[in-house]
Amino acid sequence: MIYGAYFVLRGSFTDMDKKARISAVYNIFAFAMLFPSIWIIPRLVGSLHPGAPGSDSGNPALNFKDVDSRLRMIFYPAIIGWTLLGVWIATLKIRLQLIKDKSLLNE
Repeated sequence: MIYGAYFVLRGSFTDMDKKARISAVYNIFAFAMLFPSIWIIPRLVGSLHPGAPGSDSGNPALNFKDVDSRLRMIFYPAIIGWTLLGVWIATLKIRLQLIKDKSLLNE
């Protein structure tokens, strides 16, 4: 939500200098909120999911005792696959932009 608000804020300005300054200042505050959001708050409450029973020991985030080994056999390769798919799509986008730029230079 923090970075979603960042993109909305950035898109609301038309002046490039003002957009850059406001975005830089907001990004500093967003980065400062990253660590409490990811590391501190999940450990203070039993669960971040609504309706889930809270545990007395807190939420250990990614505790290896909480995940079945059969799930890991699917989960970790899926993460690698989605990451590689994202990299492939990004390189396609960059190549397309380079082709467009090259064709504009030749005209």
